[in-house]
Amino acid sequence: MNPANPQHTIRRRGTRPTRLIGALAAVTTMIAGACGGGDSSDRAGTTSAFAVDADCTRIDMAVSSEKIDLLTDLAKTFNAANHKVDGHKVCVVPVSKASGGAMSALAKGWDTAADGPKPVVWSPASRAWGAVLNQRLTAKGDKAMAPDDAKNFMLTPLVIAMPKPMAQALGYPQTPIGWADIARLATAADGGWAAHGHPEWGPFRLGKTNPNFSTSGLSALIAQTYAAANKQTDLTAEDLGNPAVADFSRRIESAVVHYGDITMTFLNNWFKADRRGTSLTYASAVAVEEKSVIDYNSGNPDGVLSPGERPRPPKVPLTAIYPSEGTLYSDSPFYILDADWVSPTERKGAALFADFVSTPDVQRRVLRYGFRPAIPQVAVGAPVVTKNGVDPDQPKSVLSVPSPAVTDGLLKFWADNRKRARVMMVIDVSGSMAESADGTDGGDSKLELAKRAAISSLGEFSPDDEVGLRIFTTGLGSGDAEFEDLQPIAPIGPNRERLANSIRNLIPRNGTPLYSVAQQSFDDMARGYDPSRINAVILLTDGANDDGDDRDDARQLSTLLTELRSTATGEDAKPIRLFTVAYGASAQSEILSRMAEASAGAAYAAKDATTIEKVFSEVVSNF
Repeated sequence: MNPANPQHTIRRRGTRPTRLIGALAAVTTMIAGACGGGDSSDRAGTTSAFAVDADCTRIDMAVSSEKIDLLTDLAKTFNAANHKVDGHKVCVVPVSKASGGAMSALAKGWDTAADGPKPVVWSPASRAWGAVLNQRLTAKGDKAMAPDDAKNFMLTPLVIAMPKPMAQALGYPQTPIGWADIARLATAADGGWAAHGHPEWGPFRLGKTNPNFSTSGLSALIAQTYAAANKQTDLTAEDLGNPAVADFSRRIESAVVHYGDITMTFLNNWFKADRRGTSLTYASAVAVEEKSVIDYNSGNPDGVLSPGERPRPPKVPLTAIYPSEGTLYSDSPFYILDADWVSPTERKGAALFADFVSTPDVQRRVLRYGFRPAIPQVAVGAPVVTKNGVDPDQPKSVLSVPSPAVTDGLLKFWADNRKRARVMMVIDVSGSMAESADGTDGGDSKLELAKRAAISSLGEFSPDDEVGLRIFTTGLGSGDAEFEDLQPIAPIGPNRERLANSIRNLIPRNGTPLYSVAQQSFDDMARGYDPSRINAVILLTDGANDDGDDRDDARQLSTLLTELRSTATGEDAKPIRLFTVAYGASAQSEILSRMAEASAGAAYAAKDATTIEKVFSEVVSNF
């Protein structure tokens, strides 16, 4: 203990206590995936699709990433046909932009430097995002931007994905399953699965994404709240204030393994667990879109096949459960924005493209991608078929998006009732963090940008989330310590400013004892494990393991990965999630990804150090 400050704890190399084993620590595996289902856009930034001729009137589009490849091909076909409006050639330029991120950017005032070109067309994964946008705009006296009569591009319903043996143990499909059953399983005294003859599966574990980022997370929130209110239409603000509705929501959230920005995290890690034979103890159910179940069962969990990659079907396939209380479609609306920057020519050109993507030929192509066509002229068929774990005759009940005010209010309702977190921030303050973030002599250092991002992220925690701060480098204290605890893990409400001040005062120092500090942080979190919270470590580093003993590197990494894997799943698992951030061009993202995979957290990367604030926000979305 540092006598100058009783809150500071310095740990020296070689003083790590005996590691807790077996039931003391566990983790579930999550590595950030690429695009796939309708909310996969949630980790995508703005990416340019392609260039167009200088004589074109550009129709800039911001679209969720699950459809960027398809829309890029369609835009090239459309542009090659030389469509004209009022004598001017029009060209469509789609870019990938997260649904939630685009909504926030439009609501705050689109910043072209940060967000890219102002869109003429915005196509999020669901029109629920349009409802939230319009509510936020009108609440501050601005006009709504997302027209109610926007055309849908394609459809995919929200489902509860469950390993087939688990669905069968619950009697599905003969026995309908809904959100009420999820709430019961989540809070069962026996952990959920013992009553169904499978105590070896451990407690019921639910995966759900953060509704501020993810379409599946927002759709699941709407659906479970309808179920709690025993309604299928007209959800009201009074329903959100009903204690019974809040209690129902808290029961469901209590089983969440963690949240996050994309469903691909869960699906990729489920797939990796399947390869190890542990998929049934990784997660019991995840709220995803139907298209993701099709991709997973085909052996392509992230929905993207790299060149030369061959799909390998899982040993344990998923079953798509269509909640008995009803569900929502992700409908990919084409919003031609009612914005001051949209010219009449651009508006007409956008309408031409909207008509083009609604043609039967294009809609048949949509079906080949695993989505349901948005027009009745094209029937649902393969791959939306039962052999792929889905049911083309479902859903029987389709829920409506609530009013804009209620949809926006649901995000506050979720924040009040979500599962709370217990998080240790572990930040690298090695000497390389002094390097310029943008490579210029006068630019901010990597550490300065990381400090701003970490401080900004503190505002995203609820007051009763527990957060602590640990820094690491060689030569701390009297010279042989590897890390220092600047703030203990405690409720952030009364400690937010103390945490921020500790972060502001960080300075770059010496080497990078990455492996030993990751191991120690995991062990320390295990000792204080709280089963009512999401227990996690955020580990940010800009380099490789560098503790002065190169001979020890391989052994340390092997020991770390083995222990993390061995405690990741099981009947008595007590999961600790490791969320790694590979920061800057020199960071070893592949090794950090292996650490996150073994620990069942998620791997993030800010190879361009100037993007760290956005990436840090995505990391905190897991809580």
